[in-house]
Amino acid sequence: MATMVCVSNEQENDPAAVPDDSSASAKGGLDAPWSRARRLSVAMPIAVILVAILVFVSHATAVTWNNEPSGQTVDTLTSDTDVTFAGEDASTPTRDTYKVDKKVTRMTVTRSSTGETESVRVLMRSPRGASGRRPAIVFMHGAGYGTIDDSYGDVASILASAGFVTAVMDKPVWSTDDITRDYPASAAAYDKVIEYLRTLDNVNPDNVGIYANSESTWIASYLLGIDHRVAFQVLLSPMVSTPRRSIGFLASQNFTLAGANRGYQSVVRRVLRVDGELFGLTNFDLNTMNTRAYSIPTLVVYGSKDVMTAQVSGVHNILRLSHKAGNWNVTIRSYPVASHVLRLGDESQSNTPLVDGYLDDLTAWCVGTSLGLRQTSDRIAGATIYQSIPIPSELKADRPLTIYGTILHVMMILLLLASLMLGLVALGRKIRYMIRRRGPALGFLHGFGGSLLALIMMTVAAMLLLVAGFAEVVMRVVRLAWGAAPNDSGGIADWSWPVIQIACVLVVVAWSRLIAHLIEVSQRRGIIRWPPRQGSIRAVVSGHEPVLASTRLARVLFWLSSAAMFSVMLVFAFWGLFLY
Repeated sequence: MATMVCVSNEQENDPAAVPDDSSASAKGGLDAPWSRARRLSVAMPIAVILVAILVFVSHATAVTWNNEPSGQTVDTLTSDTDVTFAGEDASTPTRDTYKVDKKVTRMTVTRSSTGETESVRVLMRSPRGASGRRPAIVFMHGAGYGTIDDSYGDVASILASAGFVTAVMDKPVWSTDDITRDYPASAAAYDKVIEYLRTLDNVNPDNVGIYANSESTWIASYLLGIDHRVAFQVLLSPMVSTPRRSIGFLASQNFTLAGANRGYQSVVRRVLRVDGELFGLTNFDLNTMNTRAYSIPTLVVYGSKDVMTAQVSGVHNILRLSHKAGNWNVTIRSYPVASHVLRLGDESQSNTPLVDGYLDDLTAWCVGTSLGLRQTSDRIAGATIYQSIPIPSELKADRPLTIYGTILHVMMILLLLASLMLGLVALGRKIRYMIRRRGPALGFLHGFGGSLLALIMMTVAAMLLLVAGFAEVVMRVVRLAWGAAPNDSGGIADWSWPVIQIACVLVVVAWSRLIAHLIEVSQRRGIIRWPPRQGSIRAVVSGHEPVLASTRLARVLFWLSSAAMFSVMLVFAFWGLFLY
């Protein structure tokens, strides 16, 4: 920062503008310097007060929920995931029964809330030579920006080879992003594809189902609310709770698996208490737990290596809602060592295969269900379903916390920008004075320039360490989501938090010493006596006997930078760095 460059340890005393302490003292204008013990006696109470303020902020903004390990499980009836039906014979289609034809068409989908339109491609796969009207499946994208080029190619092809007409569309996003997705509009877009399939001569209009993965399982609940003709659904790693609670579960579990210090969870907890409606964000508290969403034949699929989904809570809620809707045709499969999207290995690598047996089981279930056959295999099978911690059901929006946090962060950003701009001005002045050899450019006195520099450097170092530590945690969580093995080795994700806490305490100590020194100099100038020394206040204001610096630029820079650094400390307190 330019402020760091300008505020140096060099004492820029201008003897022409600033009276010498010794001469002033001889005239009775200054008291004698304080002893070390007196300085300590003044600095300590100041430090205690500052720490108390920051600790209060951390506790006032603290967010608690129950994330103690619970080890919830759902025992499966058998480890065999095969799906079988009564009445299957040699004529029942299986994978590779048909060759597959492909066709790409385009359609325009509209976001009703804004009137925006988007042209998307739809890749149709159909069984070559299949007679009659066929069952069909529409694939729905999870998080991100999936297209027909990189999504569901293997699954859609296998199902098409078993007699299904499949449709994969470019994910409709309009002008939204991952935070502002329009789920009702997305549901309408997918339903437009379903309606298109129903118009085709080779599709049975009453036998069209959906295949939803992760985020799109929220969209599926909207879709089934507007289209009661959807025949069946496959839910891969379904998100059953609200986005706020689902992300809270994900963060709490994955931060632990990533070896992150528990302090970093306090950051995410505060983020997840944000009242998104203040910023036009309405997706945090979607109510997708309705009976209509689970009133049709449903296949639920999990991977035991999935670290993103609350599986036990999901199973309980899906069974409860489906049974309440009168639907007992729910099949649940859990596959060992499979990731969130049923892949093996690290999904950051290309061409990771699907878990063994999944495509066969999926095909068998879809074929048998579309034919209306009676399932003979166990409804719940595969690996034991496990969930490490409960869903944070108490997590909800906190408007006062959101307003306070917003004001605090805006204030910090504005103060930092103003300090940076003024620091650049001071830097230009200092360079100009050095070139012209005009002497001190800022004229800091009594070591205040060096003290301010130390505060800035320590605070900025703590900020950078916090960013680096949190970035490492996020990268580890992303790798976990992609199927990598947990990394609980600690490293910067663990030790950075307590180091930042220590740095914050050192900054507070430095602040207390700086304030105590300011009090000392002010008292020696006669400003804070009662009554004040005659003419002392006028002398300070006029700059004849300055306390901080001999130039107005330096004095403004000092107070502005100090306010900016203290606002950073308040932000640290907001995120829980003063919880011990």
